Amino acid sequence: MNIETFDDLLQAARAQPQPQRLLFVFARAELPDDATPEQRLSHAAGEGGALVPAMCVDKSPDEVVGFAALVQESLAFAPDWAIVFAAAMSGRGGRPPSSAEAAEPLQRMVEALSAGTIGSCLAFDRQGRAVNLG
Repeated sequence: MNIETFDDLLQAARAQPQPQRLLFVFARAELPDDATPEQRLSHAAGEGGALVPAMCVDKSPDEVVGFAALVQESLAFAPDWAIVFAAAMSGRGGRPPSSAEAAEPLQRMVEALSAGTIGSCLAFDRQGRAVNLG
């Protein structure tokens, strides 16, 4: 399945043979202290900057009503996020992964993004459209 929107991700997760747990890392775009004037202008226009994790959460696909609800929830913790990264964990034996089981993979995801490695994560903009950052 080609995932072009966040809703495509939800549909794919719900269609898997084993229950899934979705991992999300919301990142904001920040400029380094030594940014050039051109970089500052671009950033002010909504372009450029380094993506820095601002918050993370794991949810079952059933806990995510849709992208608008996820955005609304995120605003309480990271109102200035620019990109949300998503990944999925598959359950076993018909049992979904628990939130406790997702903690370590979610932390690794945050650490990888902090190091500038996107890996196998999907990225979505604030409108829920898939973004290619590679």
